[in-house]
Amino acid sequence: MKCSKILSTLLLSGGVSVASSLAVYQDTTFYTYTPTSSFIGFTKNVSAKCEGSSLALVPMMLCPNDVRLCKLYNKLDDIKEDLRINQSNAMVLNKFISLPQPTVIDAESWISAAKMLAEEEAKLGDKKEILTKNLKHDTQRFRRQAPSLVAQKTEKSCKKELVLNIPYGYVSFSSMYEANIEKNKITITQNLAITNRSGIDIEADTAMFYYRSANQYVRPIHFSPWIVSKYVPRPKRMYKKSMAKSKPMMEYSMVADSEMGGDIAPAPVASYEDAREYKINNLSLPSTGIPLEVKVLSWKAALECEIKAYPYMNTKAFEVCSFSPKYQIDTNRWKINLGTEVINENAVGEYRDGKYQLYTKVDEDIKIVRKSIVQKARTTGIFGGTARKKDGFTLTLTNKSNKSKAFTVVERIPTSTTTEIKSKLLSIKSDKKVDYKMLKEGEIEMHIILNAHESKKIDILFEISYDKDLKVRY
Repeated sequence: MKCSKILSTLLLSGGVSVASSLAVYQDTTFYTYTPTSSFIGFTKNVSAKCEGSSLALVPMMLCPNDVRLCKLYNKLDDIKEDLRINQSNAMVLNKFISLPQPTVIDAESWISAAKMLAEEEAKLGDKKEILTKNLKHDTQRFRRQAPSLVAQKTEKSCKKELVLNIPYGYVSFSSMYEANIEKNKITITQNLAITNRSGIDIEADTAMFYYRSANQYVRPIHFSPWIVSKYVPRPKRMYKKSMAKSKPMMEYSMVADSEMGGDIAPAPVASYEDAREYKINNLSLPSTGIPLEVKVLSWKAALECEIKAYPYMNTKAFEVCSFSPKYQIDTNRWKINLGTEVINENAVGEYRDGKYQLYTKVDEDIKIVRKSIVQKARTTGIFGGTARKKDGFTLTLTNKSNKSKAFTVVERIPTSTTTEIKSKLLSIKSDKKVDYKMLKEGEIEMHIILNAHESKKIDILFEISYDKDLKVRY
């Protein structure tokens, strides 16, 4: 696919547009522009419409050299041509070597010729190796930017609005959140990371990004009454003929069909249009496969942080910070900073209890060991028809730092969903009194303060009572 100088002056990239627009959804992308040529890009599975009428896309034999991707492709072609020349030279050299040897040998001339042949053969081998590596590298680089090595164009020219429907995954975006934590305050910055590997260099006057699908099927639903009627036993089915079996299947398929509802330049800045909806003006988005980061919002909020631990799930203590978001949070992956220090590159957040919570980091200074009470410490007795089983576990909490630590430990005892089994807390014991609250569903919330290098042991005992004939597990 060599460059044609004549075509280069006539054909321009599909990215050049007048009153162009881009709409990126989670399942597809629409790129609308007024083309000045039939060239589309190095793409595949893209459909095109000109003023509402479908246009076929066909392979393009000549690629304009003033198009960025064409330059890369033509470089691949140059390497392939150099490889072909190298292989031809190697073949000629091998034929020359295999020619019949002279009957009379001039030793000095023969040695000199052999040396020259060997040097040339080595040079050709080295050049082939370099060209092969360059071809592999540049091909991989090209494929990261475009899904096809074949340029596409519209079969017929379009003088007015051309709409390209680009498949899922070729143009994508995601929100990136960065939080800078200060004392009782958080600064949140939201960016969009936009990636184009469609093989089409995009220039859009207006670009919209939606955190929703463009293709959404909503089944029509209509009110249907909830009928109560007198119970009538079903008549026994009689299976006399094979047709008797097929009839219910026909009725079922009719019901199923009915339920289905029938037929089925400077760095750009994004503006927050609505929840999960963003807009960028004058967007230049070449198909490089490299994410383009665009700033959306930056705002502050009051912050509350505490250290918590759930030893029954994980013996690591962690910091969790909560705030009331000014804008809806689109994704739950965060980068957390404390001034210029990076705290966590891959923190997790979630909406919880009316606020947004950020799980910022693990507190490595707090060590937690959880062990079950040994078997001999358990007692089992039967009083009347009721069996009572005592059980429990021990928590050993250690502060390894040089500073005091205040944190919350959330534990649990078994809880029952039936009146036949009852569970109750017997005691929470330690050398010093433990500040705790017994909440619903067996949840225990303990507020712990440990001085520097202090260790604390807590025994938690509970009792389960049930009918002696029952078997229980927890």
